[in-house]
Amino acid sequence: MDEVFARRDMIEPARLRALSGKSDLAGFLQVGSHLGAIAVTGTALWLTWGTWWAVPLFIVHGVLLNFLYAGQHELSHWTVFKTRALNEWFGRLFGFIVIFPRDFDQLQHFAHHRYTQDWNRDGELVRPPYTFTSYVLYVLGPTYWYYRVRRIVRFSLGIVTEPYIPEGRKAEVVREGRWHAAGYIAIAVLSVVFQTWAAVILWLAPMMVTKVVHQLQNTIEHLGLAHEPNILENTRSTRTNAVMRWMAWNMQYHTAHHAFPGVPFHQLPELHKALFTEKGREPHTMSYLAFQWEVLKAFAGGRTEADFPDEEMWISDHAAKARASAKAA
Repeated sequence: MDEVFARRDMIEPARLRALSGKSDLAGFLQVGSHLGAIAVTGTALWLTWGTWWAVPLFIVHGVLLNFLYAGQHELSHWTVFKTRALNEWFGRLFGFIVIFPRDFDQLQHFAHHRYTQDWNRDGELVRPPYTFTSYVLYVLGPTYWYYRVRRIVRFSLGIVTEPYIPEGRKAEVVREGRWHAAGYIAIAVLSVVFQTWAAVILWLAPMMVTKVVHQLQNTIEHLGLAHEPNILENTRSTRTNAVMRWMAWNMQYHTAHHAFPGVPFHQLPELHKALFTEKGREPHTMSYLAFQWEVLKAFAGGRTEADFPDEEMWISDHAAKARASAKAA
């Protein structure tokens, strides 16, 4: 993927090679800390279930589960571990947990990187333009989970309609969907046989209810930016804190990631520094809450995503300040 997406005029080749080195140690530290945190919150949630202590634990546990997708995303890039097989098998595990089959995600995500913000070819833009209602439902989670489950059912039935999935890969996606469906059915059957709600309490309920927190990251990366093939114009980075960067596997450095997807997650802060900070420039950047506020205001009054020009940025700190100044004048 480096060969396809590299922008070698942005960084010295030797420095890029150094930053692109993969590490099993770094991978195990991140995977271990994330899964370890889930084990701790899950155990605490189980022990406190039925008390008020379970409420904050339920929320934290669900958020941690949702952000496993950040790990799956990096594993799909083959950059978490130097040992290639580890990327695949942890990716399959994470994909099963977050109800997002790994092979399908990899195909969709490759199309997203290859054709970022192209309405006809970006794997993440195979959807109608957002309205206020459709956006809120997606951010809160109902439509997100509906389409995730519906896709697995569809694949299980042998129906693959995504235009970015090559004919030669459709059988693979169908097989993967059937394995996922079989696994979920097996968990449901075992839950009934043993009369336990463990899968709901420790997995499905917290993950689905807290989707909104993970959607803060999912939505900020490209929405409201120009639909043109230039990562400096079609991708946004995020201002946030160290905890969120750990939980999202440094995906807040999203412009740097899109510039060089082959650079591992743990090197993204250094890549961002090399591409932007040291050169005295900054990619499009917003905070989570400022972004959401601007999007909701943009969709107010019946406006939709289709009402904004594709070639222009319409969500940014600068755009917000400009509108405020114009209103004051």
